[in-house]
Amino acid sequence: MTVTGDCGGKPKLVAIGIAPLGIISIGIVPMGVVSIGVVPMGVVSLGLVGMGVINATVVGMGVLIAGVNVMGVWWTGMEGMGPFRLGGEAAQVHHHHGQPSGNYFAYPTREQALLKAGELGCQGAHPMGRLWMPCEEHPTP
Repeated sequence: MTVTGDCGGKPKLVAIGIAPLGIISIGIVPMGVVSIGVVPMGVVSLGLVGMGVINATVVGMGVLIAGVNVMGVWWTGMEGMGPFRLGGEAAQVHHHHGQPSGNYFAYPTREQALLKAGELGCQGAHPMGRLWMPCEEHPTP
């Protein structure tokens, strides 16, 4: 096990430090197959702001990701973007800052958007890409 690693150096088996490069990397801006740290980048990333195939981070981007604000193919968290949300309501947040409610939801079916329109006190639904949003007209920011 090596306790240091450099971004420009040869990868170590286990690297710990600032910008460590290793199969298993732990530190600030770690890079490796398994990365744990403040800004981890790796196949599996655990930390604050992560990028990788599988992430468990506060803010992250990847294929399978869990966190607070995330982007991924399969994702779960408070807010996120991607085609498949794991668990929770089958909707995606669509932001309009400055609007009274702040967020509007897009749904996979027109029927779901119509149900939400009734809850919001408006009528109809409109398409948003491949999704549907409640109310006949899209709100203006």
